[in-house]
Amino acid sequence: MKKLENKVVIVTGATSGMGLETAKKFLEEGAKVVLTGRNQEKLDALNNQLTGDYLLVKAEASSTQDSKELIRKTVDIFGKIDVLFLNAGIFRIETIDQLTEEIFDEVHNINVRGPLFTVQAASEHFNEGASVIFNTSVVNIKGFAGMAAYSSSKAALRSLTRTLAAELGPKGIRVNAIAPGPIDTPIYGKHNVPQENIDQMASAFPSMVSLGRFGNSEEIAATALFLASSDSSYITGAEIPVDGGFAQV
Repeated sequence: MKKLENKVVIVTGATSGMGLETAKKFLEEGAKVVLTGRNQEKLDALNNQLTGDYLLVKAEASSTQDSKELIRKTVDIFGKIDVLFLNAGIFRIETIDQLTEEIFDEVHNINVRGPLFTVQAASEHFNEGASVIFNTSVVNIKGFAGMAAYSSSKAALRSLTRTLAAELGPKGIRVNAIAPGPIDTPIYGKHNVPQENIDQMASAFPSMVSLGRFGNSEEIAATALFLASSDSSYITGAEIPVDGGFAQV
């Protein structure tokens, strides 16, 4: 039997990279999947890539109104929610002298405020045994220059994982996180600094990783499937690093 047969799953930020691969994996495992993205054209293009029972919803990750509408549409069409993978996020690099309040607020609104209030909107619609999964990052335990806004947002998500696990546990709802290390993903093409700077940073990563390579989105998807399924039924409040040893050794 498939691991997520007839389960209702939401994956935010699902038009590319880790979110898209995870959505595909969930569909393969029998789930009914709701995929979100902020760009309607990218969402429409997914119709040529997906098979199974799915719904595409345009939603801005920082908008609490969009989150409420996302949950409403999901419940209206599929019923109760079994898995919520909060993957949508923004990656920025600014040194402390370049950082502004506006940039900080943008990063935290998308990476923290949005996911938190999506959980709030979904909280009354979770099935018992539901699984909430945050996409954090190893930068929440490893310091990198220029990542004050980004790293602090991911550290906040790690804290929310623990807090919500304590709060939702009595209802039978598990809350965990995945902390990716260097992953070959389109997020490296979505940034605010010269590409040569990103390329230079990326070229140094393999030598810092015990396994000597970048990870891939399929490896994140496999970990998300583990946390979404009953295979992880006694795991909550945890963060699983998927980083090839990058932040571990």
